Amino acid sequence: MVILLLTFFSGSFSNAQEDNKPDFSNAKGHWTLLGGYGNTHTNFGDTQDRVQELDLILQYGHFLTKEAGKSWYKVRHEIMLELPFSAVFHPHGAIMAGINLLACWDFTASEKIVPYVFAGGGLVYTNLGLEGMGRELNGNYQTGTGIHYIIDKRTVLNFNYRLHHISNANTADPNEPLNSSKFLVGVSFLR
Repeated sequence: MVILLLTFFSGSFSNAQEDNKPDFSNAKGHWTLLGGYGNTHTNFGDTQDRVQELDLILQYGHFLTKEAGKSWYKVRHEIMLELPFSAVFHPHGAIMAGINLLACWDFTASEKIVPYVFAGGGLVYTNLGLEGMGRELNGNYQTGTGIHYIIDKRTVLNFNYRLHHISNANTADPNEPLNSSKFLVGVSFLR
């Protein structure tokens, strides 16, 4: 009898816990790990050098608002802090590392697919040694879009494209920027 009661209450307790787990409509934030590939666009703006890299980004997102809007236009706003690391493999081996602050808008009308857009920037250090960059510590800004594909109430696959710009903001001469595209895939854990 005791075993039957324990089984019943433990099942009820786990169901209650399952109902309280976060999803995109009520989560406080998320931790995300993204990985992918980046490639500069030569002759886009003043970009002259082709640079290719593998990217790894640790990201923390904090939701600033609850769901707002109705019907197809439901949105949540969040702010994201990123620690990006890039291993450059072309034109030669180098690294890029930095910190970014991004604003993001998640469109939460669907329970399975959540598109989003984001923009922001930060600082980036590189030992790439390109003559046109002018210095090792630079600024960056970026904008992009992506899709969160919800696996369960806590786990989300993340597909992300961003247009990324690095330059020294005319604090050194020369100031040849790196304008690139980054394609990233990752996993997010809601909290």
